[in-house]
Amino acid sequence: MSLKSMLRGTAVATLLIAVPVLAQTAAPSDSANKTGQCEGRRGKHGGGGHKFGHMEQRLDKQVAEGRLTQAQADSFKAEARQLHEEMKAARAAANGQVDESQREQFKERRKALKQKIKAALAPTQQGA
Repeated sequence: MSLKSMLRGTAVATLLIAVPVLAQTAAPSDSANKTGQCEGRRGKHGGGGHKFGHMEQRLDKQVAEGRLTQAQADSFKAEARQLHEEMKAARAAANGQVDESQREQFKERRKALKQKIKAALAPTQQGA
């Protein structure tokens, strides 16, 4: 085989391997932006704040079903985002490790938010 044909074969093989890999890495970022997820999220559960991401999706579903108003959902989402940002800031300030009291405080605040959402949904559940 000549050197020219070997180089051509190598180039074709490289393209056959590289194109599907590049297509896979480009597709998730495009779909993530279409679904409204934040940039920088990773993996199936969205990386760091997946609990809040799922909460936003559930709230959107409740609005679509008519169980919550858009204003209520936006208020809950804003509160969840604020809590998430405070948690991130606390972790960043403590070099990634928060103490047990802070962790419990954030856990209680997240539970309180969930209870507020349940309370907003409760009257519509009884009427159904």
